[in-house]
Amino acid sequence: MNSGKFSIRSRLRSFKFAFNGIWSFIKEEPNARIHLFSAVVAIFLGTILRITLLEWSLIAIVAGMVFVAELINSSLEKISDIIAPEWNEKIKKAKDYSAAAVLISAIISLVVGIIIFLPGILNLFRLTN
Repeated sequence: MNSGKFSIRSRLRSFKFAFNGIWSFIKEEPNARIHLFSAVVAIFLGTILRITLLEWSLIAIVAGMVFVAELINSSLEKISDIIAPEWNEKIKKAKDYSAAAVLISAIISLVVGIIIFLPGILNLFRLTN
């Protein structure tokens, strides 16, 4: 199968598979659309509030962390449903753990967003009143 040689064609094909995965993820997973909406809101707020480069970096890191956690969670759920379509306590626990990873990353992302955006939002309201 894989001769171990580097090939531009195989590298480009792997990118195609990855982009197909992103598109499928956003199209088929409702939580992916929620995370995407949240990321768009963060980008909008960052633009309006003119956050710093460091703050943009933090937003990018935590938003990426949420997407990666959700992708891993969705992958684990799909594989688990194939391996054990019937109820299985160990599979349930694995799914719960991966869902918890998404929740923790989303909470961290929310906290970072509040730390970065709340002062600017409050300042906007002070200027308009």
